[in-house]
Amino acid sequence: MGYLQGVKAFFGESAVVMRPYILKTGKGENCEGTTRGVKAVHRWLALEGGSWDIIHFNFGLHDIKRINPNTKRNSDNPNHPPQASLDLYIAQLREITQVLRKRGAKLIFATTTPVPAGKVRPHRDPADVLLYNQAAKDLMAEFQIQVNDLYAIALPKLMEIQMPSNVHFTKEGSLILARQVASAIQAEINP
Repeated sequence: MGYLQGVKAFFGESAVVMRPYILKTGKGENCEGTTRGVKAVHRWLALEGGSWDIIHFNFGLHDIKRINPNTKRNSDNPNHPPQASLDLYIAQLREITQVLRKRGAKLIFATTTPVPAGKVRPHRDPADVLLYNQAAKDLMAEFQIQVNDLYAIALPKLMEIQMPSNVHFTKEGSLILARQVASAIQAEINP
């Protein structure tokens, strides 16, 4: 969500750039983790007539957040389990990817950006990002899907472009990510 406007600005009138939205309200929808993704991917793909040339997608940041096993709500406790275990994440990402592939669009998967160490709420472990990203890259290699490594783009500049103790980025950080996303899409438009 943070880099959408920057990607739209990059393409201007030359491409229709959009993200999933709630049909009744027209407001952008947070796609969250793969658990939500497997339930909603068909609905998202049906938006705007369902004809897509390129789909740039990502899951992971919500999958690694800790969830209270009793309440099923977000948790700040590092001992609580992630929303989706690594095995579940990959199984659900595989299912989502198979659905996307059936649409015939060119696919680009974006890695999850780094999580700062410390008091991020809900709790996320920075090491999980590496594990989930590697597993996702392996899956995308299996499907021969291009990977847009946003993790590698953000990591060297993280202290300057990410909000303190937060998984979200500053305005400048979002613009850097937007340029990277737009470049990856542009490369698919004009290989």
